[in-house]
Amino acid sequence: MKILRIFSRTLVGLVFMFSGFVKGVDPLGLTYKLQEYFIAYNMEWLHGMALVFAVILCMIEFTLGVMLVFGVKPKLTAWLSLILVSFFTFLTLISAIYSPVSDCGCFGDAVKLTNWQTFYKNVVLMVFVLFLVFTNKCAIAAFKPKGEITVTILGAGFMIFISVFSLRHLPLIDFLPWKVGNKISEQIIPTAEQSEILLVYKNKETCETLEYTSKTLPYQDTVLWPKLQFIEQKKKIIREYKEAPIHDFVVSDENGNILTDKIVANPRYQFILVSYDLSDTEKDSFKEINKFVEGCDKDSISFVGLSGNNFDIIDAFRHDVQAMYPFYIVDETALRTMIRANPGLLLLKNGEVLAKWHWRDIPEYTDVKERYLK
Repeated sequence: MKILRIFSRTLVGLVFMFSGFVKGVDPLGLTYKLQEYFIAYNMEWLHGMALVFAVILCMIEFTLGVMLVFGVKPKLTAWLSLILVSFFTFLTLISAIYSPVSDCGCFGDAVKLTNWQTFYKNVVLMVFVLFLVFTNKCAIAAFKPKGEITVTILGAGFMIFISVFSLRHLPLIDFLPWKVGNKISEQIIPTAEQSEILLVYKNKETCETLEYTSKTLPYQDTVLWPKLQFIEQKKKIIREYKEAPIHDFVVSDENGNILTDKIVANPRYQFILVSYDLSDTEKDSFKEINKFVEGCDKDSISFVGLSGNNFDIIDAFRHDVQAMYPFYIVDETALRTMIRANPGLLLLKNGEVLAKWHWRDIPEYTDVKERYLK
């Protein structure tokens, strides 16, 4: 019984810790997912609180996981786990049946699960949680009260620090398709279906069914060919079609011209400033960005801005901040997946992401030139 309890609380605790951590390193990602839920359930009035909820949820989940793993307040954590898992099991069941959102985001962008997969995961967790609740009389605390308080505070403090740091800079671990090192020019191209056509014949003498391709048909076999009777033609899938990880990224100019390949697959260095919403961007940061652009211009390095706003808003904003570089339009959601900053800066070369910076961390152009532009 003791070993089973240790195994159960450790398993549940590690799942909680992993779930809380991978969402906590990207609190804006969870914020966007919560806003999807608020829209789906007609609770848009909670949009403004989504970020606060995201940080608190990650902290609670991670801290509860720490308490389970280290045996802090075992009876209390068993009941808290039951409440948490019961709520999310019910929520994911509703999501699986009605699909108000594409995926629950329970593991952030680190591990993508469908709504049904998430529901089944919660059902499995529920088994272990119920075991902990029903065997609570056997629970033994691993720490004295002061030790329990210390472990709990350390767990909560660690997760809050990680979330706040990731908000003020960039996620400590980037799980997005635009992470450093990814070849974006490959990420925006879907995997084509690979198949072959099979011709099915029946041997009239042996009644054996045989499959051939157009190249392997034995029509030159004067003995076998007369015995074959055509039955049907069918397609054999060798590799299924797979949607590109980045499937909604389209760069267009004021005239509607598509410039995606020109920018993303630029064989030379390409700086991309991302500001998904200019009305909510950090306007003061553009003073330093303009200085950065001056260095790019001297070295003839391309620098463009991408925004989710229309060109009327873009033109007014450019005039306001004296932005002397071109801006293009991209879907706002696609821009949010590029970088968790408004604005944020990316450096690409030949379609590969070389570096990313939050607006707070954009270095001097000379530093970037020395480190990356070689």
